Amino acid sequence: MFETTQSDVLAALAALAHPVRLDVFRALVQAGPDGITPTALAPLVQPEVKQSTLATHLKELVAAGLAANVRVGRNVVYRAGYDRMNGVIGYLTENCCAGAACAVPSTK
Repeated sequence: MFETTQSDVLAALAALAHPVRLDVFRALVQAGPDGITPTALAPLVQPEVKQSTLATHLKELVAAGLAANVRVGRNVVYRAGYDRMNGVIGYLTENCCAGAACAVPSTK
């Protein structure tokens, strides 16, 4: 586990601030720890995204620590960076609500 810094959070949020990258990251999270190849990933994101464009978006997510890749045989498999994702969430919620319970009261 590593400490998440402000620059880590900014890089992650900047990477996710693009609709295709957000779709790609969500698909990686849904694929689970086994990951997914770019070929299998492509139909899960916006259909007009070309393979070369998808590769660029994956590269940005890897650079932000939100994804990792590993070669498995002839394929490259991408996995969500769960540690970074959890670090970003933790950073954003640290000391939230001035120490009070952060649950939003039900309106029902």
